[in-house]
Amino acid sequence: MAIAIAVESPLQADVRALIDALNKYLLSLTPPEGCWHMTVEEMAAPETTVFVARDSGKAIACGALRRHEGAIGEVKRMWTNPAYQGMGIGGRILDAITALAKQEGFTKLVLETGDRHPAAWRVYERAGFTRCGPVLDYPDVHWSVFYQKELERASA
Repeated sequence: MAIAIAVESPLQADVRALIDALNKYLLSLTPPEGCWHMTVEEMAAPETTVFVARDSGKAIACGALRRHEGAIGEVKRMWTNPAYQGMGIGGRILDAITALAKQEGFTKLVLETGDRHPAAWRVYERAGFTRCGPVLDYPDVHWSVFYQKELERASA
């Protein structure tokens, strides 16, 4: 199995289906008022770069970098098809997001995830993220867990 990760448009049918699966999963764990989903149309905006992992052409995982003022990048829409979880694909996507953020001169990455997502927490913590208080304009609600990671600029 050769997994390829690349920047792609989220507007493709198979990527939309992947995001739909992510949304359904999140809503099975967290009520709608505790979910902060970006639509695929929002993901296609210029301030967001989407990474898609494919296995033999099949979209199996995704994650995105959303740019904010103050040299802050936000990790969004991280998801791996359950059949592929535990293979390190999420970590590879997170590495690609981090590399792009460093290349673009970001000083910090932040994210919001759910309070019932221990597998996601492990991915973030292995990548050097630490828990913190609310980030950006997210409310401080019990459904949310926040992470941050300070970045050093990529060397030229």
